[in-house]
Amino acid sequence: MESINKKWLGFILPINIAAEGLHTVIPLFVLSLGGGIGEVSVIIAIHYGAAALGSIFWGKILDKYHVKKAVLLVTFSMILICCLWLYYTTNIEPIYVISPLSGFFLTARGPVTQMLVMETSPNNQWGKFFARASILSTLGSLAAMLIGAVWSFYFDIRQYFMICAIATAISIAISLQISKTHFHIERNTLVQSIHGIQHIFSHFRMHNHFFFPKVPELYDFKHIIILFKGKISHEIGFLFLTNFLFYFGSNIYFTALTPFLKSFGLSDSTVFSLYLVHSGTMVGFFFLAPKIITRVGEERSTMMAYVPRVIGVLIAGFVVTLFIGSGLLAAAIASMCLMVVGFSIYSTSNSLLLFKAIPKGFEGTYLGVNSSMVGMGVFGGALTAGFVTKTFNYPATFLVSVLVLIGSAVLFRMYLHHKLSGRIL
Repeated sequence: MESINKKWLGFILPINIAAEGLHTVIPLFVLSLGGGIGEVSVIIAIHYGAAALGSIFWGKILDKYHVKKAVLLVTFSMILICCLWLYYTTNIEPIYVISPLSGFFLTARGPVTQMLVMETSPNNQWGKFFARASILSTLGSLAAMLIGAVWSFYFDIRQYFMICAIATAISIAISLQISKTHFHIERNTLVQSIHGIQHIFSHFRMHNHFFFPKVPELYDFKHIIILFKGKISHEIGFLFLTNFLFYFGSNIYFTALTPFLKSFGLSDSTVFSLYLVHSGTMVGFFFLAPKIITRVGEERSTMMAYVPRVIGVLIAGFVVTLFIGSGLLAAAIASMCLMVVGFSIYSTSNSLLLFKAIPKGFEGTYLGVNSSMVGMGVFGGALTAGFVTKTFNYPATFLVSVLVLIGSAVLFRMYLHHKLSGRIL
């Protein structure tokens, strides 16, 4: 059984090299073609919007037809085409098509990986193989940043798309070796497995939070809608809104970050190096975050997570601009690493709180609602970053990010208040 897993798990490393590479290099490429924060924000927004739609679409395909190998081959082939298309692109307009296409197809690898783990290993080993899959994803992300830092130092940024294409081609070759499994697992089964859920929330990029075991309907948002009427039916509504604002404010920062760094004249290689430090810090701190949460508790840990997050944004908006040279890089690293510390604690502790707050039997519905709120937050954050920066400037953008994060913290306090007050749910 383990040899089967080893065979197909191999595709995770190269496809994550391609995925993380594309996420980082597309904004740099847009800037190199003469675009600005406005173009970058729209391209990032439609990428994440397409990823959310893709999560729904590919989930339905997997549930109905159970064609995991075919899904991987189709989606990886389209990603390969996107990489080659980007390589031959000489203006910005085609990227408005390529970016959402890549987001739509990249998101398919998540549910396929989760279902393959659960179908090809006994349930007492799911944790082991989900951990192995997460490690491979992590190595892929780090490799993408390392390759980008070295490659872009010697070559034009356009050439990096060929690295992504080669990595995707390797994933296709490995995926061809996947054999048919003997039984099928619906996506809803993942909701009952803490290992599967932890894997979903253990990746770096925000679109990995777009997990729709059940596509929510308007009625499913009742706990949020009723809050605006001055009533509370379940405190989980506050938690949904907390996540919406957290990812809204966070993606304002991350959308503006690459154009902001480039505005100082930093090279593409330097930007890749900064993201390499960012990714490496996240890897290390994700091992520490559970220990902090165990010692402090989920509620206090979540509140603590806002402190480094807010300080990280403030450093970017009001400290980085005071330095040049090595001082600028040190301030940028401090900002990005503090953002990592905040996210590592928040994503872990908040996920645990969410799982505990969901009424039994409604896991699929409530996780779908949460994914929708995260998706809307990420999408809105990207567009807001572009609008505010073009209208005002980068410090104003980071200030808006801080205010939104503070609003998220206030909502979380309201969640704790109503949870601890013993209100009837």
